[in-house]
Amino acid sequence: MRYGVVTGVSKGLGESIAKILMESGVNVIGISRSKNNFLKEAAQQNHVSFQHFSCDLGDVDEIEKTVNEVSGLIFREEPSSVYLVNNAAVLDPVDKSMNLDNRDLAYHMQVNSLAPMVMTNLFLKKVSEEEVPFIGVTITSGAAERPVYGWSAYCSSKASINMYTKTVALEQEELKSESKVIAFSPGIMDTQMQEKIRASNKDEFIEVDTFKDYKNKNLLKDTDAVGSVLVDILTDEASIENGKIYHVKDYY
Repeated sequence: MRYGVVTGVSKGLGESIAKILMESGVNVIGISRSKNNFLKEAAQQNHVSFQHFSCDLGDVDEIEKTVNEVSGLIFREEPSSVYLVNNAAVLDPVDKSMNLDNRDLAYHMQVNSLAPMVMTNLFLKKVSEEEVPFIGVTITSGAAERPVYGWSAYCSSKASINMYTKTVALEQEELKSESKVIAFSPGIMDTQMQEKIRASNKDEFIEVDTFKDYKNKNLLKDTDAVGSVLVDILTDEASIENGKIYHVKDYY
């Protein structure tokens, strides 16, 4: 029995990943602030389970509590493998760095950087104790690898995820564990985040017209297609390269 834990399942890529995991025979636990009734139906159709946990990823205490509850549910089933997909993220604040509100910046780093680290760390400890194979992936971005005017928070949070991934993978390799940790860059998708980007003020985000062109020229990727690439990578466990930053453009 395989289990997948996916954050940010209420919409977009998170919903697609959860759905495709269940189509692959994986039981899924979704973590987000909003429920997703569609995924309940998808679970029934694919004869697997879907359970939802509400959690504010901006609150470390709440993350710890939720992971403890989720772990209790998963490991009493004696799973053959566990997948963790850290998908949830925020874009705001978008503006020149000198104009950012400090509290908004702190929340951004909590959700985009700290929450995936905490989730992964807690699961790594648990699977080590239970001796269960584990694959952890965090959704990163091309913005992790280049500076973008107005996106100092987003570029920095995603860059931190890439280095965290490589460092943790190094540790797991040294420990000769059955755990692997990777990151996945999904490219530019047709999501609510893209809608938010296109609504940006050009003074705050200088590349807004470029992102409007992506939509107008139908260059945005479908979340189901991107999700399928990631699930194919995750479920081919023997072929996964520990610490690798995977890019959807290499597959689709």
